[in-house]
Amino acid sequence: MRVLMFGWEFPPMSSGGLGTACYGLTKGLSSLGVQVAFVMPHGPEDAYAQYVHLIPASKALRTVRLSSGLRPYLSVSRPFYRTRGQARLAVLYGDDLFHEVQRLAELARGIAQEEQFDVIHCHDWMTFPAGMAAKEASGKPLIVHVHATEFDRTGGNNVNQAVYDIERQGMHAADLVIAVSQFTKDKLVAHYGVSPDKIAVVHNAIDPEFIDYGEKKGKMVLFLGRITLQKGPDYFLEAARRCLEVDPDIRFVIAGSGDMEGRLIERAAALGIGDKVLFPGFVTGPDLDRLYQMADLYVMPSVSEPFGITPLEALKNKTPVIVSRTSGVSEVLRHCLKVDFWDTEKLASKILSVLRYREAHHLLKEHGYQEVQGFSWQNPAKKCVEVYKRACHG
Repeated sequence: MRVLMFGWEFPPMSSGGLGTACYGLTKGLSSLGVQVAFVMPHGPEDAYAQYVHLIPASKALRTVRLSSGLRPYLSVSRPFYRTRGQARLAVLYGDDLFHEVQRLAELARGIAQEEQFDVIHCHDWMTFPAGMAAKEASGKPLIVHVHATEFDRTGGNNVNQAVYDIERQGMHAADLVIAVSQFTKDKLVAHYGVSPDKIAVVHNAIDPEFIDYGEKKGKMVLFLGRITLQKGPDYFLEAARRCLEVDPDIRFVIAGSGDMEGRLIERAAALGIGDKVLFPGFVTGPDLDRLYQMADLYVMPSVSEPFGITPLEALKNKTPVIVSRTSGVSEVLRHCLKVDFWDTEKLASKILSVLRYREAHHLLKEHGYQEVQGFSWQNPAKKCVEVYKRACHG
């Protein structure tokens, strides 16, 4: 089986779970003997590309005559197509994102005419036009993989109509759709009019390998993710305020970056807890595992989380978790505490209980760690192969 895959992120050029999922899935597919050609519009020299197959960059570029702003990145096994840029988010999601989406679609048409593959697999709306172009050029079946929708990113308010239109068009043009959870599948049916029979649920996973950094220091509660409305950092901060009224020795960490970061820093200061809440910025690589291990508890209070890989990463690092009920991961994770994101009083109570009762903390940690050992990327990879076969055989 040969797959032409389009994505917008691939480690280390990632802003969140999308890049992690793309890397893990390609690794899982490779272990099953599936050949993956992964195309993205950018890519650094140290991309983790050992699990993806090579595309002849010169042929692709000659075919579509792209401008010099796009150039191939050649690794040991695969070039990535990228735009020049410095900052991580500027490279991944630049000022003229819709223009870059269209340029990737033009590139996709040329690649599809040159390469040999059985199926096209696209991750999220930025690559849907590329997938549709590749399908039109090749006649091969198209699968679109929905990791998040515009309704998740905006909380259902001020939905970007242009993004929504691309999402809907891609889902309806696809032969099959992959949703990362039943929670997401239900949204695709309700908001995009996709037939439930066309949607396969494939939950995300992690690499369960554990490296002990021995980093536990004091009482620390962690939030990690994009600091945006979707992820609920403001609810985390309000719960922190409630907890600190009871136990002023707890430290809270809000790791990540996003449009709400400055506002939350100001809010923490206004609440008089600025010295108890740390904002270390975007964390990745080994520092990410160290941060998980430093924490006594990880909290994911998302308003709308299609899946949520971070709780699995926390449990892999032997840190217990509390997750929002409005998340895909809550469908599959048993050894965790679950709350309504808006109920900050209940969230604070659960945080204090886990920190106070060490036996409960130990049980959540140990049982959670054992549970995530079964969340290997081979499992979703096998389900994706089933989807590929279904698409190819009608």
